[in-house]
Amino acid sequence: MVTTVREDLLSAGLAVFDREGFEGATVAAIRTRARASNGSFFHFFGSKKELAGTLFLEILQRYHLSLVRALDPSSGSREGIARLVRAHLDWVVNNRREARFLFEISRAEWTEEVRNAQRAQNSRLAEGVERWRAPLVARGELLPMTSTLFFSQIIGPAQVFCRAWLSGRDRSNPREQAEILIACAIRALASGSAR
Repeated sequence: MVTTVREDLLSAGLAVFDREGFEGATVAAIRTRARASNGSFFHFFGSKKELAGTLFLEILQRYHLSLVRALDPSSGSREGIARLVRAHLDWVVNNRREARFLFEISRAEWTEEVRNAQRAQNSRLAEGVERWRAPLVARGELLPMTSTLFFSQIIGPAQVFCRAWLSGRDRSNPREQAEILIACAIRALASGSAR
């Protein structure tokens, strides 16, 4: 597979951030891993912070896409909730380095410059999920709430467990907890009749 210098730099940045953390990573280490010149680096990115922000947005977009693709518009409330929880767990386990970067390494102070792009991506995710969720809320199968609250109930408990796994505090595969996480999300989000 042929990659571009920009892709090589982003891939190298991810590896170096994963190994050294954001503070410990250097442009020189990223360039060395990517086998790119100083000029090439600064042609694409003005700084390590800019590369990290670009990487954050690209990973966030892939993560969001995995969630939206998991939903079938014809899924009922229970099945849709299960699909979203499983999609989150699968993405984290299958993309551990990217998940660590997105959920553990990224920092608000260096992502401030990408905040508007992040909001736009979050809005696209919410719109994609809302196409599935809104009819279920209208039929009384899902409890009415804001999309932010809905996501906190879908992803929040799974995310706490995934962060423990990503940091090494818990060694068990997060997917092994899928059924209990799904059951908890269903209890939190589905109306009494849909449970």
